[in-house]
Amino acid sequence: MDKNVRWVIDKRITRTMENLEKNNMDAYYVADSESLSEKIGELIDDGDTVSVGGSMTLFEAGVIDMLRSGKYNFLDRYSPGLTKEDIKEIYRKSFSADAYFASSNALTEDGELYNVDGTGNRVASIIYGPDKVIVVVGVNKIVKNVDEAIERNKRWAAPANAKRLDRKTPCASLGYCTNCDSPDRICNNYTLIRKQGQQGRIKVIIVGENFGY
Repeated sequence: MDKNVRWVIDKRITRTMENLEKNNMDAYYVADSESLSEKIGELIDDGDTVSVGGSMTLFEAGVIDMLRSGKYNFLDRYSPGLTKEDIKEIYRKSFSADAYFASSNALTEDGELYNVDGTGNRVASIIYGPDKVIVVVGVNKIVKNVDEAIERNKRWAAPANAKRLDRKTPCASLGYCTNCDSPDRICNNYTLIRKQGQQGRIKVIIVGENFGY
C-alpha cells in the first residue's frame, strides 16, 4: 500500500479509537487476523461461555474457528442440524454469556456503532445482557458519520447480505436498497450506540484488513 494512503487510514483509525474511548468503549487496533486471535485470547478466559451474532467478518477473520477450538463453551448458532427452536434457545442463552462477539455494519469516526438487524438478536445482545461484548470490524467499515453509515448499509451491507441469504428482495437483484416492503426484508431493527453506560463493557477491535460486508 502507498505510504500516503496508509497515513490517511492510520489517521482515521486513530480518530475513531480516541472517540470510542470517549464514549466509554475500549478500543484496540490489530494489524491482521493472527494478531486478532492473540488480542481475543487476552480478553477472554479458557472455559468462558461465548456466543456470536450473525457475521461474515467473524468467519473471514477466523474468530468462529477460534471459538470452536474447544477452549470455550461456545453457544454455536451455526452447528449443523439445529432446529429453529434450538437457535432461538441459543439466542436467549446469549444474554447471559461471559462474552458476546459481533461485528458492526458501520463504525463512525465519532466512535459510534451503527447496526441494522433482521430478527434483532444481535443488536439486543450488544446493547444489553452479556458481561462483555467484543465487536470486530475491518477498516472497510469505518465511515465519517451516521449519514455515511446509513448509506453504507443501503449500498453495501444490506444488498450483499440479502444476496448471501438468498432473500427475495429488490436489493438482492438490483444491488441497492429500495426501502422495500418485501416479506423477506432483512432490515428491520436499526440501532445506533453513541455511548456505553457501563465503561469498557463494549470492546471494539479494529483490524487493519477488509472483512465482511
